[in-house]
Amino acid sequence: MIPSPGSEPSKIIKNIAHLDAKKIRFEINQIELPIGIKGVFGTIQHPGAALAVPITDDGKIILLRQYRFAVGQRILEFPAGTLEEGEDPLTTMQRELAEEAGFEAAQWDSLGPMLPCPGYSDEIIHLFLARSLKPLKERPPGDEDEDLEVLMMSQDELEQAFTNKAQSLDGKSIAGWFRAKEFLKT
Repeated sequence: MIPSPGSEPSKIIKNIAHLDAKKIRFEINQIELPIGIKGVFGTIQHPGAALAVPITDDGKIILLRQYRFAVGQRILEFPAGTLEEGEDPLTTMQRELAEEAGFEAAQWDSLGPMLPCPGYSDEIIHLFLARSLKPLKERPPGDEDEDLEVLMMSQDELEQAFTNKAQSLDGKSIAGWFRAKEFLKT
């Protein structure tokens, strides 16, 4: 495996503009890249997120069919959520699994981080495998703008959904499933 060179932050020369929105900040900065090139770049700053691949003891996988306004459609995805200030990723994911799917997990395994859009965002999504699931008697309230349906699928049904060319795909969920499958092999 090729070793990663590690962090090489760009130097911000000047902040030109910014816009704060729910959960994100868009900045336009004049920067100098590590190779010495200067330019103006737009970036989305994000507090980070967590995602879980929840699998029941009988092998069913919990997914959400969730409406996403940016693409104007409902997509299949795993439970996930944005980190609150000062919150660690596992705590975020435990909260989101309860709010979005109505489950808690006794066993959590880290599947590592993923960078969903590194060309324009600093977001890091922390991936987890959630097992030994137990349904909650009452689902805690989630975000008021969430429009979602909880689904349970077999591994074959999930694979078919992810390979269906008519289905719009959620990249973070595909990455999470890929890493979960590799983890489960060991």
